[in-house]
Amino acid sequence: MTDSSLTPDIHARLAQTADVTLDEATTFADLTTLHLGGRPRLVVRCATAAAVSEVVRLLDAASVPLLVVAGGSNLVVADGDLDLVVVLLENDQVTMDAAGRVVAGAGAEWDAVVAAAVDAGLGGIECLSGIPGSAGATPVQNVGAYGAEIADVLVQVLLLDRTTGEVSWVPAVDLDLAYRYSNLKFTSRGVVLAIELQLTTDGLSAPLRFGELARRLGATSGEERWPVADVRAAVLELRHGKGMVVVESDHDTWSAGSFFTNPVVDPSVADAVQLLVRESRGDEDADRMPRFPAPGGEKLSAAWLIERAGFTRGYPGEGAPARLSTKHTLALTNRGSATTADLVALAREVRDGVREVFGVTLVPEPVWIGVSID
Repeated sequence: MTDSSLTPDIHARLAQTADVTLDEATTFADLTTLHLGGRPRLVVRCATAAAVSEVVRLLDAASVPLLVVAGGSNLVVADGDLDLVVVLLENDQVTMDAAGRVVAGAGAEWDAVVAAAVDAGLGGIECLSGIPGSAGATPVQNVGAYGAEIADVLVQVLLLDRTTGEVSWVPAVDLDLAYRYSNLKFTSRGVVLAIELQLTTDGLSAPLRFGELARRLGATSGEERWPVADVRAAVLELRHGKGMVVVESDHDTWSAGSFFTNPVVDPSVADAVQLLVRESRGDEDADRMPRFPAPGGEKLSAAWLIERAGFTRGYPGEGAPARLSTKHTLALTNRGSATTADLVALAREVRDGVREVFGVTLVPEPVWIGVSID
């Protein structure tokens, strides 16, 4: 494949940029937790925020298509050759102080940031333990789990504005953070270079508002705070049990994490879903249906809907190259030999099955590159 935009001159200028390494062998299957995706034109490894900024400015000025990648935990990438350059964030410096201020480079492994904060007795992100990916990705989709989300502690992000080429600290309030959303998501307007968090310093967790985690720890109210190390250990145990902590030898973790977001629907839709379950599965199951108040309506559980639509753990069964996790129906997994096409077909089947049964359309959480569920 040829692309006149990536000229020998541009290639040479990239090679001469400080703190940059050019890599022509790595594929998206090497860069993503799904272990899927084809070959980019080039991978440009950037060890500093300055290198990231310089590379992105250079490629943008030359109109070279690019994709910024760090942990690769939230990407579904097409098979085959892809006409784009990967800018790989490897700026992984992390600093923290006694006042609870944490600054992490966008390329830092997120769980390493959480572990360091917990070791320092800082609280606020322990419920986000075990989430794969990088620190820079956390504000883009407002990462959250077990009743906490990055919006709770995010102060600001160091952002490269691709329109102007300027780098500045942008307050969290300007990102429109909401459930699994920021105004950076699904856009290419900016590149997160670093994040700043404000954590608590008393060694205690964020309030334990999520039932499963609270029950595991023995909390009896929604505002209890526990030692951060205890909460981190409990979260990791829960996530391991669902295949939601990356273990390379375990194909249940070859996934993009929770594949569909929990849908927010009008209360009348939630009522209709509950009635369908009551008629088909009985009062006991219907009364247990998860439904919680949320901005814009009520939030339902995507995993719960998937299971009641007839999809079981491990679906469609042994031998299928792409399957639902054997531990958790919300994760779509590569069993070692899948293609992206296999995964997309399974995603469509699950989405369409839930819509057919309940009239609710599940929305994928990952970013799609060169391929679509539609």
